[in-house]
Parts: sequence; C-alpha cells; structure tokens
Amino acid sequence: MSTITDRNVIEVDFTTDDRPKYVVLEGAIRDAIRRGVLPAGTRLPATRDLAWRVGVTPGTVARAYSRLTDDGTLDAAVGRGTFVSEVHAPESMFRDPPPVMVDSTPHLTGGETDVVNLMSPHLPSVGQAALIRKLLADVAEDPPSGVMHYPVSGTERPVRVAAAHWLADPMLGPVDEAEIVVTNGGQNAIALSLQTILRGRRPVVALEELSYPGFRRAAEMLRADVVTVEMDAHGIIPASLAAMAQRHDVQVLCTSPEVHNPTLIFTPEARRREIVEVARTHDIQIIDDDCYLMGRAAAPGYRRLAPERTWTVSSIAKTITPALRLGFVVPPPAQHLALQRAVEYNQFGMATPMSDLAAKLLIHPDLAALQAETSALVARYVSRAVDILAGHDLVWRTDVPFLWLTLPVGWRASAFCRSAEAEGVTLRTADEYAGRDANSPHAVRLAINAGVSLRSFEAALVRLRALLDRPNEGLGV
Repeated sequence: MSTITDRNVIEVDFTTDDRPKYVVLEGAIRDAIRRGVLPAGTRLPATRDLAWRVGVTPGTVARAYSRLTDDGTLDAAVGRGTFVSEVHAPESMFRDPPPVMVDSTPHLTGGETDVVNLMSPHLPSVGQAALIRKLLADVAEDPPSGVMHYPVSGTERPVRVAAAHWLADPMLGPVDEAEIVVTNGGQNAIALSLQTILRGRRPVVALEELSYPGFRRAAEMLRADVVTVEMDAHGIIPASLAAMAQRHDVQVLCTSPEVHNPTLIFTPEARRREIVEVARTHDIQIIDDDCYLMGRAAAPGYRRLAPERTWTVSSIAKTITPALRLGFVVPPPAQHLALQRAVEYNQFGMATPMSDLAAKLLIHPDLAALQAETSALVARYVSRAVDILAGHDLVWRTDVPFLWLTLPVGWRASAFCRSAEAEGVTLRTADEYAGRDANSPHAVRLAINAGVSLRSFEAALVRLRALLDRPNEGLGV
C-alpha cells in the first residue's frame, strides 16, 4: 500500500490559480489519481500532515477530502483513514470541477480529520448506508407506486404501516397507520403542525426558555409571536405556563419532555400531568418533539396523557439517517384531516419513490440491529467525551447524541466558540436556543459527530479541554 507521503506525487501551485484553495487541492489530487501515481487503495495522509506539506490549513484539506469522498473518488473508513477508491470512476470525474463555494459535506465527515464539526449530530454508517443503497436499487428497478403519478393516500399507506411498526412504544400508546401523517423530516412536521393549529392575525406560540431553534423559526415564518416559559430542573414550570397563557392567549406549546434540546432535561410524569392540566384549562395544543432519543421513552408521552390536544413529532434523522428527510406527525384525532390537507396544499405528499423506499426500510429485518449498533457506537463517543471533559459541568446521556456543557467562570460562550473554531472545532452556544431578549447562560452544546474517526473526535475534545482549563482567556472578549 502506498501513501502520498511516500513520494512527492501532488503537484499544486496556489499562487497561479485564483480559485478557492480547497478546489485547487481537490484538482491536484484528482490529477495525481488520473496520472496513476495514486493508484486505487492508496492511503492519504491525515489532514494536518498534508496541510503542513502543501502550506494550507487543515480545514482546506478536510474540505477537499470531503468533496472527493462525496463523489466516490475517495473512500473514508472510520478509524482507518482516507483511501483512493477501489472503484475506478469515469474519466469525466477527474476533470477539475468549476469553483463551488458551498461545502457539500458540512460535517466534514470521513476518517481522520483535524476539523471536527460538533454543531449537529452525525451518525456513523454501520451498514444503513449500504442497506439504503440496496433498497434504492430495488425501488428503481420496480417502484411499487410508479414514477408517473401524483402521490395519493394509497401510495403512502405502506409507509404509514411501516411507520406504525417503527414508532411502536408503550409510552406513546397504540398508533394506527391511519393516524400517521408522513412529512419531509421533523422540521417539516413541526412547520405543518403549526400551520394547521394557528389561527388569527397574531397567534402566540409558547416555547421553553431554551428551546430547539427550529420551533422559533417555524413560528416566525407563520408570523406568530413567540413567548418563553421558565424552566427548572424538571422542565417547564406549570405555573409559569399558566401565567403566560393568561397574558398572551397562547395557542400552542412546543416542547421536548423526553430529551430537552439543548439541556437534556427529562420531564417526569408528574410534571407532565401538571402541564396537561394547564393546557386543558387554557385550551393549549401541545407539539411533543420526540426526535432526539435513540432509545426508549421513560415516561408516558403527551399523546397518552392528552391525546385530544397532542401533536407527536418524530423522524429518523437521529436514529437512521438525516439524508432521507423522513418525518411523522401523529395529530389529535379531530385534527388529522386538517393536517393532511396542509400537507397536500403545501407539497401534495411525499415523492412516491421516497415513500416506497421508506416503506421497505422501516420494516426491514436488519434495521433493528443496525440501529442498536449505531446507538452503541454513539454511546462510545459520548463516554469518551465524558472521560476527556471530566471535572467540568457536563450533562450527558449515552442514548442522546449531544452533551450540554456549562462553561467555567472566565469563559463567555461566544468567546469560547471562537477559540474552539480556531482549534478546528465548531459548537453551538446557548444563545442559539434562547429568545432574542433573553439572558442566556454561558454554555455550549456539543453534538456527537460519529462520522469522523473516534481518534479525531477524541483529539477535538482534548483541544476543548485545554481551552476549558484556561478560562481566563475568555475574560473581556
């Protein structure tokens, strides 16, 4: 096996080419492959090593690797590195591409990298990618719903049946396929639910004082006013919700009681029942966002406690893959037709080939084992983060793909994130989850990026640990 470092095989001159450096480097690697000096199976060096050799930043190398991996020129093996693909691409693939300013792989995933994005969870591929490719081929060969018709209720019935099987959980309660509305991902599910619920010229949506930013953005797109409800260690404070409802005529509460995003707070059953009583008293609908838990729920969901006003939202993004944009809503029985109309008027329904794929995927006999393996690997990454950041104020669960870190005195969240980015690690601050006028805590959310090797992930956390241990660097920034 050869490597780039065995000999000087890359000819690259950044001074004579005005394109972005990552595009120039990408073209140089393609040229080396085309000339045969980088044969199939060649292992490329780590991003930091190649960056030093050619005089660019590790981020530039990671971006070039990502683009080459995305089109199949390179293969990234988690824990092993990045290699020239064994599959020879057509000659046209090796032509220098036009400059493209959009990073097609925002997580910078694949093998060894010094640039690690911890802004959004990224799952490892433990076999689900191969399964999806196989099922895509099956659908392409013989699409059950055809490819020449608008989606209709009948074409989505198989995916609804499969979704009822996939969603089955005693804490959710029985779900019949006829109750499920299929959407293009969890965010689409939230937006469509709000669109169905909200009435009047200035409707009001209540959120937790720190909450998933997608709630706020969907509400504002619908010209709704957003108010925030105080929280404690058990989640929403019922008295605060009642007071807010009296002042603002709240129509809907968006919440995540099983795994609060970003703090990981779990709302126990007794508190949930108190919140339901407030919702019934003030006629508030509840959107229960259940997209982050990788295991089983520990308490009854709002659908079991208040089925007449609960809109349960779920998706496969944090358990199988986010690429397929497959989500679900189980609305209150009386609202099902209204939600279905909202789907039809917005998008006519899910594309029929995607519906056929989802129907096969969600009931595939290998899926449960793949999900279990994915969860186990994510848990390993979480455990390593906990070990490396030990002694700091960290909240975590092995069945959730992110952690919540309260920064030591001396660090402000914005300054910490800027310093982390200079070290090749990107994070989300608490500000992104707070209302515009809120005083958010100096804390950050660290998503698990299991798309990079465990070694690269650990190295990124070590660099964060070094920053945390020098808090005075954040003062006054």
